[in-house]
Amino acid sequence: MSAFMSLFAELVGHIADLLDPLFHASATAAAIVLFTACVRLLVHPLSRAAARGQKARARLNPQIAELRKKHAKNPEKLQKAVLELHRKEQVSPLSGCLPSLFQLPAFFLLYHLFSSSSVGGDANTLLDHTLFAAPLGGRWTDALADGGVFGAQGLVYVGLFLLVAAVATFNFRRTKSQMAANPLPQGGDQQVPGMGAITKVMPLMSFMTLFTVAVVPLAAALYVVTSTTWSAVERAVLYRDMPGTAGVLATAG
Repeated sequence: MSAFMSLFAELVGHIADLLDPLFHASATAAAIVLFTACVRLLVHPLSRAAARGQKARARLNPQIAELRKKHAKNPEKLQKAVLELHRKEQVSPLSGCLPSLFQLPAFFLLYHLFSSSSVGGDANTLLDHTLFAAPLGGRWTDALADGGVFGAQGLVYVGLFLLVAAVATFNFRRTKSQMAANPLPQGGDQQVPGMGAITKVMPLMSFMTLFTVAVVPLAAALYVVTSTTWSAVERAVLYRDMPGTAGVLATAG
């Protein structure tokens, strides 16, 4: 693990060196943003597959409603019929989780790198690299202790919080609109138990990013902010023809 972290630290350092003529003291922060963009490009095919799956599930809602009427008194038959319909249409309700799951290793890699005081037995010099005035190895509590909310470091976090809040609000409105246009059938998803409860809190999940940015090292927070913003733009494009999306995009524009 130590050798792997050393290689990753060298990779971040080399990317930062390439970006230094443009970003100077914030070159390492720019390297993290670029690294995040590369990860998201690799995951993009999964995001496209997830979008196709969600649109397919939306198209199946009328057929599932008919199955519910047909098997109203037999939940086991209903579940089997819904499973068979999903298999026939090659639809998986779990496909939407894959993009997030495949990003977790990259996030934890950055988190570990910028939480460690040493890498490969040497001092971790990346911790002192900054985004404007804020060290990439620091946290919001460190910024509050050094100048407060509106100090030089604190203002970096204020900017990140505002960006995250704007993206989360857009995601909240888009998700609520899509859920209203494509409601989960009464009784929940027969293929994924508990999906109804998850769906109820789903519109609020984007706001959890605010908490994440506040508690992780700034480098990991940059990954989260970049990835969340990418997701908002990506989903706006991939789901632009989903019912309930047009109104949100028109208002946002």
